Amino acid sequence: MNVVQKTTKDKILDYLKKESSLAVSDLTELLDMTHMAIRKHLNILERDGLIVSKEVKQPIGRPSQIYSLTERGERLFPKNYEGISVEFLYDIQDIYGEHAISNLFKRREQRLTKEYIKRIEQKSNHDKINELSKIQTEKGYMANLSKTGENSYELIEYNCPILAVANEFKSACTCETQMFKNVLGTDNVKRVCCKSDGDNYCKFLVDFYKKD
Repeated sequence: MNVVQKTTKDKILDYLKKESSLAVSDLTELLDMTHMAIRKHLNILERDGLIVSKEVKQPIGRPSQIYSLTERGERLFPKNYEGISVEFLYDIQDIYGEHAISNLFKRREQRLTKEYIKRIEQKSNHDKINELSKIQTEKGYMANLSKTGENSYELIEYNCPILAVANEFKSACTCETQMFKNVLGTDNVKRVCCKSDGDNYCKFLVDFYKKD
């Protein structure tokens, strides 16, 4: 079996994850490398936004440069939040029944509706959907908005931060679509593609004046 060899940068990130923060001198000892070589790798990692440095005063001598992971650097390490969420949802379903899951997603829909409306209310329809697209991107959905007609739009989400949940509980998708209707003030929001159905993205067609 082939073992993937970790690069020096990978090792630095691993040590920073384990130790929280380290000085250059700490890393030279841990990796048995020169001060200059470690500095070179640290400069690249800092340039890429994976680590950050700060000066810490010492009792004697010059301040020491201490390095730690940024939020972006932390994201390189696996997390299983979605897996735990799915397990919890199944436990709730087993204990309290299917209706409890429906109620949970309905509460999420209502909570997000209130949150979004605060940013969207009193805007024109065009500004509403632009702001909705912006919010979704901020939340990690990688949203892209296109105008397809005088009052119609196409909203594509290339990423789904809750895909593991949506794959198991379709209520997540249903409630998101309903939330869009609530926020935009139109029933003419149709999900035509969905990542939880195996599509490459989620696509919504929105028409503000189309009659049902």
